[in-house]
Amino acid sequence: MTALDPTVTGSTPTVPGASPEAFRPELHFAARDTWLNDPNGLIYHGGLFHLYFQNNPFGNVWGNMSWGHATSADLVTWREHPVAIPCDEREDVFSGSVVFDAHNTSGLGTSDQPPLVAVYTSAFRNGAGHDGIQAQSIAFSLDGGYRWTKHAGNPVLSRASPDFRDPKVFWYSGEGSSYWVLVAVEATQHLVVLYRSDDLLAWEHLSDFGPANATGGVWECPDLFPLPVRDEPGASAWVLTVNLSPGGPNGGSAGQYFVGDFDGVSFTPHSTVPPGPDDGARLREYGWLDWGRDFYAAVAFTDAPDDRRILLGWMNNWEYANEIPTSPWRSAMSLPRELSLVRTAAGLRLAQRVPAEVERAAFPAFAAERTPVDLDVLVDEVRAVPAPDSVAMRIDATFRPGSATEFGLVVRGAALGGSDDAAGGTRIGIRPGEGVILLDRTRSGDTGFSAAFPSVETAPVAALDGAYRLTVYTDRCSVEVFAEDGLVTLTDLVFPAESATAISVYASGGDAEVTDLRITAAIR
Repeated sequence: MTALDPTVTGSTPTVPGASPEAFRPELHFAARDTWLNDPNGLIYHGGLFHLYFQNNPFGNVWGNMSWGHATSADLVTWREHPVAIPCDEREDVFSGSVVFDAHNTSGLGTSDQPPLVAVYTSAFRNGAGHDGIQAQSIAFSLDGGYRWTKHAGNPVLSRASPDFRDPKVFWYSGEGSSYWVLVAVEATQHLVVLYRSDDLLAWEHLSDFGPANATGGVWECPDLFPLPVRDEPGASAWVLTVNLSPGGPNGGSAGQYFVGDFDGVSFTPHSTVPPGPDDGARLREYGWLDWGRDFYAAVAFTDAPDDRRILLGWMNNWEYANEIPTSPWRSAMSLPRELSLVRTAAGLRLAQRVPAEVERAAFPAFAAERTPVDLDVLVDEVRAVPAPDSVAMRIDATFRPGSATEFGLVVRGAALGGSDDAAGGTRIGIRPGEGVILLDRTRSGDTGFSAAFPSVETAPVAALDGAYRLTVYTDRCSVEVFAEDGLVTLTDLVFPAESATAISVYASGGDAEVTDLRITAAIR
């Protein structure tokens, strides 16, 4: 866009047999009737989770980038508010972050009324005096994040670069000094750039990180934060996340992470993969936030309760983002994920789980409801299991491998009526001989809107104590898989018929045992 264009409204897709709202999720945030992409400004403030997001206020395709706004007490039920920071004739308002300036270091509030400060990327339009430049600007709010004022001195940080964007800001407290740290990217150079400030207005360069590991596309939406190591009191490390598009492990958009140390100036990873071509084998050596096709631009909430790091991603992929068959809205956010570090034989790795707030709000019956396990051993077969008539479910399954070359689940499928029907739905399979888990959406419903959409994703996975444990969350247009106690996740969009709620288990090429199965419908 070179100018504000309210005529960019997008298309209204026609899905045979589906109502316009057929794919609107029950458990995930989607805008009421417009486009969204990257989560922005995630912060817990005033007893609510605030989600700002990239938004086209005028339609359901990308354009006219502004910050939308929604709030939630439980990360499941969201209230959408008017656009928070709109684009105008000078700028598109690209991604960024929000901090609570509790001590009014910026001077934009008062000691009695300290401000929330949004640090965002101004993508300047032609004729704005910074033609073609991306630079960092600020806006402030004195009413808890609902009404925002752009700072008269914007931009506050510029490198005269066309690809300097996506600032994440946090307060750093080190030995003898404390200050604001800004983490952003030079997208096409595969650099994470770090700056410091005492007042959010004047910034000093600290250091750069990169290029490193995956560089198949532009780098975007970084984050940097400390995390404790699970089961090791007092142990912690820093995690740097950076998203890229394209160049993911299974194609298109994805997010990678590095574990290391931050001394207030530089981030130093514990290890990186030596430079080389981003071929399939090398990509599998990197740390990925998610191995599916639809988890991108993920960043963590600031000031989450109990000092937790809760990550949220955009559930889409730039290879087909503007084409997915939803209407009048387009795109949704992932389920939130609470992060921790786990020490493994390969070093510290990131583990993810759905936060307790989401489980309490969506699955309060989880502890009490259990599907009777009368499945025992599967031998070259597909077997339907009792399931609630619901599109939104949590499925917990444990498999013990036998001689089967593959075993697993099929979710969001049609009722089984023959061998051909058994392949319908979205297949989640374990291939123990290859050490991989797969997510197959080639027969998941409507896949014809883009040639890039039908796909089979794979990720490395290992048995724990001789078993493979899966937790799967389904919704109207998504499947999210957590394996290996959250060390491996896969997220994919799917667009099945609303009646496709059947679940089956299967084994092929031999036998496998289902030792535990729980299926819990979401309660909303």
